Amino acid sequence: MGRLDGKVALITGAARGQGEAEAREFVAEGAKVVLADVLDDLGTKVAEELGGDATYCHLDVTDPGEWKAAVDVALSAFGRLDVLVNNAGILRLALLEDMALDDYLAVINVNPALREAGGGAIVNTSSTSGFIGTMGLSAYTASKFAVRGMTKCAAMELGRYSIRVNSVHPGGIDTEMVAGPEFADFDKDAVYGRLPVARIGQPEEVAKLMVFLASDDASYCSGAEYLIDGGMLAGPMMPTS
Repeated sequence: MGRLDGKVALITGAARGQGEAEAREFVAEGAKVVLADVLDDLGTKVAEELGGDATYCHLDVTDPGEWKAAVDVALSAFGRLDVLVNNAGILRLALLEDMALDDYLAVINVNPALREAGGGAIVNTSSTSGFIGTMGLSAYTASKFAVRGMTKCAAMELGRYSIRVNSVHPGGIDTEMVAGPEFADFDKDAVYGRLPVARIGQPEEVAKLMVFLASDDASYCSGAEYLIDGGMLAGPMMPTS
């Protein structure tokens, strides 16, 4: 018996990284999964690897019409929709004074607002940047604070419909998002080696937390924030001698 037996989930940003790991973990735990992304070739490949318990659909999270189409795919393929995992996101690195308005709005729009899933559980991916500010990440940080706040509002508004809403706040996770050219000089071992859990996190670790929040094991959890950051926000890390 899997923890998600009988559940159908729509996972955005599921073609790679955290979203892909979540899709694989959800299927392993018994769920049927609609993988949604704009990276069609990658998303289709992952869905094919997962077999009959998964299907892929194109979804630009900034397009309301495509959201309706994605929900229709879930209903057509699997007959229902129980879980929505809002995972899609992008990262732009720039100081506030140097950031173009279009770049700011792109980040805000692609880190999705809450969408009613029709019952069950909504899990929104935020970040440790939903708790603290970071130089050069003004738009990303603003969007992640927004996800954190909207999660609480949605939990209050949707609880009457038996819809639970929670947010997950990863710290450093080893995905393609932190492998771009702007991070070429970024020493992961040096940065994350100073954490209480002295390493960078893995997408599969985030996926296991998502499974818990989507499952009936979390039936009394709503409006809450779940950090998965290796202790990053536990307190300031002092130099060791």
